[in-house]
Amino acid sequence: MSYKISVEKAPKSHVSEIDFKNLPFGKYFSDHMFVADYYDGDWHDCRIVPFGDFSLHPATSAIHYGQALFEGMKAERDEDGNPIVFRPLKNWNRLNISATRLAMPTLPEELFMNALDKLLTLDRAWIPNEPLSSLYIRPFMFATEKYVGIRVAEHYRFCIFTCPVGAYYTKPVKVYISEKYVRAAPGGVGFAKAAGNYGAAMMPMQEAQKLGYDQLLWLDGIHHRYFQEIGTMNIFFVIDGVLVTPGLDQGTILDGVTRDSMIRLAEDEGYIVQERDISVDEVINAYHEGKLEDMFGCGTAAVISHIGAFHYKGEDYELPPVETREMSNKLKKRFMDIKSGKAEDVFGWIHTVPVGVYANQ
Repeated sequence: MSYKISVEKAPKSHVSEIDFKNLPFGKYFSDHMFVADYYDGDWHDCRIVPFGDFSLHPATSAIHYGQALFEGMKAERDEDGNPIVFRPLKNWNRLNISATRLAMPTLPEELFMNALDKLLTLDRAWIPNEPLSSLYIRPFMFATEKYVGIRVAEHYRFCIFTCPVGAYYTKPVKVYISEKYVRAAPGGVGFAKAAGNYGAAMMPMQEAQKLGYDQLLWLDGIHHRYFQEIGTMNIFFVIDGVLVTPGLDQGTILDGVTRDSMIRLAEDEGYIVQERDISVDEVINAYHEGKLEDMFGCGTAAVISHIGAFHYKGEDYELPPVETREMSNKLKKRFMDIKSGKAEDVFGWIHTVPVGVYANQ
């Protein structure tokens, strides 16, 4: 089915009001957003409208029962100034995996990509040119059923908005290994970008921050021994020259786009990569043996966030200076160069927005 997307332009752009040299993360929003509503078994009223508030019924089921999900992506400009997006089809596929797990409707590829292209064409002036800055893209979906009762909703809304952002973390983070709380367990929704996953992490994160740490390192929900994720990112270790990250086979860890990209880049660079269980004991033993060379989180917002120190059972473990971490710095540079169009895209990861197709719409 072909989906027609109508466009209502904002009467005035606010882009001139933004200081692109000083961009906090997630505070400023572009002029337009894409919206579509699902009912009678399909998506309807697909439209780009001026960015603004939604009007919601008090019984909107997502508020009560949590049928809500989101994705995160980024757009930049290539050397010719064209809008480019990093691996959008991977995000589209993961959105549909999350939707299926939450009994929500899926998005056709054509609708997702056309909406993305049209929105970025219309708001291309919002894509920053400053180093380490980009246009953050937030697709999300939630149930809009006006009904109080636990059942699978029949009405949903899908939306994409964008916001210009700077760097998420500006320095290495200190993290706290949580023995009390868990992020996900087998059979749950840990692999999905479900909104509830992040709500449940707020209080544990707040506790860690009160102790002077930036984020939590989550352990598995059964043994409380094996690493899962760091905060809202995937976790990597470099031990004796080998890149190690927890595997996805338990369904408790998000299949991160940046995670997958780092693995493929590392293999392409000739590094040994292992996707497997990795325990706290193994990491601390490697630390004492002088073999723990690096720990870092990765995700769309931060790309790579180096861990400066981690805490476990009353003790802090300081890691080597970031500038000495050869592998992660090399991978981050190549990733950033590909993502910004400065390096050859041998993987076919970059989607160039066809500006000419939508420029007059």
